[in-house]
Amino acid sequence: MRLSRGGYLIREGFRSIKTHSFMSFASVTIIMACLIIMGSVFLLSMNIDHLIGDLEDQNEVVALIDESYSAEQAQALHDTVASVPNVSDAEFVDRAVAMDNFMNNFDSDFRDGIDETVFRHRYVIHLDDISLMSQTEAQLQNIEGIVKVKAHLEYANAFITIRNIVSVVSLVLTVILVFVSVFIMSNTIKLATFGRREEIGIMKMVGATNSFIRLPFVIEGLVLGVLGGGLAFLAEWGLYTLLASRLMGTLAGSFISVIPFTRVAIPMLIAYLGIGVFVGVFGGVNAIRNYLKV
Repeated sequence: MRLSRGGYLIREGFRSIKTHSFMSFASVTIIMACLIIMGSVFLLSMNIDHLIGDLEDQNEVVALIDESYSAEQAQALHDTVASVPNVSDAEFVDRAVAMDNFMNNFDSDFRDGIDETVFRHRYVIHLDDISLMSQTEAQLQNIEGIVKVKAHLEYANAFITIRNIVSVVSLVLTVILVFVSVFIMSNTIKLATFGRREEIGIMKMVGATNSFIRLPFVIEGLVLGVLGGGLAFLAEWGLYTLLASRLMGTLAGSFISVIPFTRVAIPMLIAYLGIGVFVGVFGGVNAIRNYLKV
């Protein structure tokens, strides 16, 4: 008996989707659009974090040693430099190597009359977190024997600012779009309940429980949410792959790397289906709430 009743409720949920096919299509489309926007902002934020991570690996802070220090004295500072918080590694470069690295960018005429005494011993330092670059620069500057620290703070601060802005925008958009999706889903299912308000009233009069009346609408919202989430995931996958391949074919693609979609596919699929189910079920429950007060 319970199986028969369950089958009836499920059939009613699917029948309502078919009866209001246009609004069901609109609901799925809106859920797809909201999820694609949310997913796109999330993927953008992840790629910016990934880019900043690459910059942290490549970005160099150069600590110049007092010119009066010999190579042995400068090398003796290694442990002190490496022990500074946020320093990932520190490589000692003597005057001769520093001159060779510099001169490789110029022709032989420019090199005439320049010897290694023009250059200082130095440490080439990589950081764990470029957002802490200014603090690390100050700590390195306080080490006896280091006379100057060269750090590209303006570039680090620019990327950190971009990352923070994208993170905030991502959070705000996610909250707004979830509310928009729930609102549209609720109104869609309300149309179904309005057309069946007399039927609901009769069911209430003959003693049908609220859960028995509510379940078909919950099933309707659930199906629409899952459908919207699944289609949004496929659309996001295709769109991201297309844009990533186009980007890699440009000049910018030779300088930056893009996170493969396969790396985030499973978490995004779970998130899309989860949000779709939440929006659909909550919308269904919210839509019929007023009619159950009869």
